[in-house]
Amino acid sequence: MSTISTSSTISIIGAGNMARTLGTLAVAGGNTVEIIGRDQSKAAAVAKALGSGATTGEWGAVPAGDIVIVALLADAVAPTVAQYGDALAGKVIVDISNPFNAAADGLAYRGETSIAQEAAKVAPAGASVVKAFNTIFGHVLDKGGRPDVFFAGDDAQAKADVEVFIKSLGLRPLDVGGLHMAHWLEGAGLVVMGLARNGVGHWDLGLGVAEF
Repeated sequence: MSTISTSSTISIIGAGNMARTLGTLAVAGGNTVEIIGRDQSKAAAVAKALGSGATTGEWGAVPAGDIVIVALLADAVAPTVAQYGDALAGKVIVDISNPFNAAADGLAYRGETSIAQEAAKVAPAGASVVKAFNTIFGHVLDKGGRPDVFFAGDDAQAKADVEVFIKSLGLRPLDVGGLHMAHWLEGAGLVVMGLARNGVGHWDLGLGVAEF
């Protein structure tokens, strides 16, 4: 797997709000961005809005980016990785999803797994999966908020590449360990929801670490 320098080539599978938000920050950080969506016209609209040479990729084809962010709903992540198959060989796959139940007060699966771990099971040889960005509300980033970005993965080089990318967005990356920690990051997503609904009482927040 190649080492990525201070700027990265990024493909984002998905053309929704988080794809647009992360794409905007990525372009501003000097990264090359490709948007991929099942709806080609929607993906093209996002790429056009990003400007700065952002391009549109073909669904199912080999993504241009070394880092591939899967910005889809949780139940679509692993199936999409499986569908792409060898097209993702050698890529760093970043899962940003939260598998909440309908009430968003619990996880939608049983056991100590995670969407990222399930994606890793179906990823092709040479690909690495990293969990990141799932404790962050997109609108907070849109407003200029800069919460910490927790990430987890098993491959040291993949995590180093993601760390460089996160820093390019003007955010602080915090490594929480191996990919098994993705389960607990998804639980931390629930903590953010609980804080917004209760202790903080609004949605303009993000998790962070204070050092003393």
